[in-house]
Amino acid sequence: MFVHAGRYHAVKGTSFRLRTPPCTAMASRTHYDAVIVGAGPAGIFAALELVRRDGLSVLVVEKGPDIDKRVCPARTSGVCSDCQPCDVTCGWGGAGAFSDGKLTLSPQVGGWLSEFVDDDELGRLVDYVDGIWREYGAPDKVHGGRSKQAEDIRRQALVYGMTLVDSPVRHMGTERAAEILKRMRTDLEASVEVRTNASVARILTSDEADGARKATGVVCDDGSEYTADAVILAPGRQGAGWLVEECKRLGIALRNNPVDIGLRVEVPAVILEPLTSVLYESKLIYYSRTFDDPVRTFCMNPHGVVSLENYGDVITVNGHSYADDKTEYTNFALLVSTDFTEPFDDPITYGKSIARLANLLGEDILVQRLGDLLQGKRSTAERIERGTVQPTLTGATPGDLSFVLPYRHLRDILDMLEALEKLAPGVNARDTLLYGAEVKFYSARPTLDAGLRTEIRDLYAVGDGAGITRGLVQASASGVGAARSILDQARR
Repeated sequence: MFVHAGRYHAVKGTSFRLRTPPCTAMASRTHYDAVIVGAGPAGIFAALELVRRDGLSVLVVEKGPDIDKRVCPARTSGVCSDCQPCDVTCGWGGAGAFSDGKLTLSPQVGGWLSEFVDDDELGRLVDYVDGIWREYGAPDKVHGGRSKQAEDIRRQALVYGMTLVDSPVRHMGTERAAEILKRMRTDLEASVEVRTNASVARILTSDEADGARKATGVVCDDGSEYTADAVILAPGRQGAGWLVEECKRLGIALRNNPVDIGLRVEVPAVILEPLTSVLYESKLIYYSRTFDDPVRTFCMNPHGVVSLENYGDVITVNGHSYADDKTEYTNFALLVSTDFTEPFDDPITYGKSIARLANLLGEDILVQRLGDLLQGKRSTAERIERGTVQPTLTGATPGDLSFVLPYRHLRDILDMLEALEKLAPGVNARDTLLYGAEVKFYSARPTLDAGLRTEIRDLYAVGDGAGITRGLVQASASGVGAARSILDQARR
């Protein structure tokens, strides 16, 4: 069980000052109480929790730039410049910095932490990290929940074969999420050393007298070496492949997660307003009538825009929405979850192969009208231009998504669009736009104990890159969990 390590003290809407005194000799330090690999929400919240203990020294190593230096050309041009590393997914704040800032407040949504803690403890962790997000400026308003309108939508969805997952959402907005993460960065400056634009090459270990192996630090690509009493791995989704390779090198057992493959759907905002005005984000699960595969809605962005996401060697589609800058359209993903067993056991490579096809045919991302797809013809710029939905991702290439997605995935998505049409008439329309491919890579998960520690002593793994979360709240909670485990060990 995770150990509670005290409370934060802050004024609502402002950041708090951490109790750790300023570290005046950080620049010359090479040994720390803890090294954190990755500065996404999991790594940031681990650091926040750790530095509350007076005198604790923490180093955060992040392969991307600091948050003020993160600039993505594709956000204005719609064309990916293939920056290495990608400023959308790498840098202080991780992929969360440029997400639309949804804080999903249901313990049942956003990851698999329930496999490590019981439901009551997970609920307390969710409440705890939600409180911290609010202390730094997240809005008070919560969408969804158990209102009468939400229950009416739930009943309707069941009639049409879909399950609506209860998931209250606090929406920060893309611009507000970045500002909140900047405040966290400012608050940690006096207490934590942060190395940005620095990639960790490998984890250092030593053999203990009792025969166990212990994590002792990290080595960066530039050869710099940092030792520590504990190491937390929070590399994010783009670092998932690196984490898997390090686990293999260190002999840590891995378990594959499903891979989610699908398309992003864009429709006029008024079509989904009966749902979004009540729930903001509708998390619906449907088992396709053709193959009985699970299909789910994901990352719904009312009045939002479709965007790009760069994973280094592939580009996928995503979406976000701003707190203030509204469009006339709403977008969301339809994802098919697939588990692989044997003999094939590399879901990340499979997902990337799908994304590469779209990159090859569409010079990054393909867009197609639903009506064209159903008629077996590729979309053209002229055909899309005369439709009722205009792409918010201007760099997408009109084309034919049937050349990208396997038939099974495509059929599953078309089945769900038919079901959604009954709940929200107008979704399954000729001019509805489909963007592809959207692929969510969840790392193969290392074997972890209840404190999120691997088989190697004092080596912890958290967040999306470790395959145990897939959202801001549970990623933050996993960082807190690992930090509390380290603090608990130090008290013994």
